[in-house]
Amino acid sequence: MVQRRVPKVRDLAPLMQFKRPELDGRKRRLESALTIHDLRHIAQRRTPKAAFDYTEGAAEQELSLARARQAFEDIEFHPSILRDVSHVDTSVNVLGGRSALPFGIAPTGFTRMMQTEGELAGAGAAAEAGIPFSLSTMGTASIEDVAAANPTGRNWFQLYMWKDRDRSMALVNRAADANYDTLLVTVDVPVAGARLRDKRNGMTIPPSLTPATVINAIPRPAWWIDFLTTEPLAFASLDRWSGTVAELLNSMFDPTVDFDDLRWVSEQWPGKVVVKGVQTLADARRVAELGVDGIVLSNHGGRQLDRAPIPFHMLPEISAELGDQLEIILDTGIMSGADIVASLALGADFTLVGRAYLYGLMAGGRQGVDRMIEILGSEVERTMKLLGVSSVDELEPGHVTQLRRLLPIEHGVPARTR
Repeated sequence: MVQRRVPKVRDLAPLMQFKRPELDGRKRRLESALTIHDLRHIAQRRTPKAAFDYTEGAAEQELSLARARQAFEDIEFHPSILRDVSHVDTSVNVLGGRSALPFGIAPTGFTRMMQTEGELAGAGAAAEAGIPFSLSTMGTASIEDVAAANPTGRNWFQLYMWKDRDRSMALVNRAADANYDTLLVTVDVPVAGARLRDKRNGMTIPPSLTPATVINAIPRPAWWIDFLTTEPLAFASLDRWSGTVAELLNSMFDPTVDFDDLRWVSEQWPGKVVVKGVQTLADARRVAELGVDGIVLSNHGGRQLDRAPIPFHMLPEISAELGDQLEIILDTGIMSGADIVASLALGADFTLVGRAYLYGLMAGGRQGVDRMIEILGSEVERTMKLLGVSSVDELEPGHVTQLRRLLPIEHGVPARTR
């Protein structure tokens, strides 16, 4: 029979250690975020619907984004055991320089709409973490201000080719003068995708203060205080615009851009040139023939053509054929460090994160971006250790199996080159 006794204080004390409460609300909520999904939930609570949906949403039925994320979930890792992983090196060489982690911050537009610190928070966080930061043509901080926020780190500039070639190249020249080392030429935007969330929300620049907008903003006063007490939102690289996002994009994007234009732009840029938005093996081959330094396998985060190819699925085939000719970067759908490790194992040289960055920004400004990098970095390191690898170079295809849900239907006719 169990003998019972009255517990003694000295026995209870080791079991009842209380954590000192954190009085800083921002720090407290960021410390509670253990995953990028946690940051997303915090961001959604703190950001008005129109701004949050601009980040969260994709084109039409949003199938491309959902499939890209599902593809990362549908993998199986194959760990090696009894390896010394007491020290893990997460750094990589990419496009002529070192990155402390195998991911950088992707170019995002309208960034100060999400949170007023915008690109300067991203550039500063990237500088501290030792990873590249990419500024979008549609950015809300100037080329020069981003360079000042990341003066000794690596800045990349993302270019949309406009109908006005002179204005496009003026931006390219400014980026070169500000010592940006890489040009990301985005090629998957002949026209704007049908981003239905934005249309339903009346997403405009500046925001439209409709009754629904005001009602939605009531429980989010901090966002509005920041928004209304800082500089008006504008595109630092462009003229001011009054209208919908889609109207702005369609006024800028040039549906006539072709491979000759890509060659011409490459010749103007003194640093590394990367083509962003490659979605077929055939196009990857043509781009490689131009002698560019790299490609980004991307369907624009699912924000252009819905039902577009899944970049993570394209990766092994393109890496096997072209990996020795140019560097391969992957984006779209990445929500964890495990996603990044799987990409590296299957042939990516580097990865870019966009939505994850913006979730961190909306959740806590600069500190939120720092937390995003910390979460992904720790997940990368932990996944590598559990796989039994101590450096990124040790990752190989044998570490990952892709479990495909979507298989092409055989019709007895030759398949189009993928």
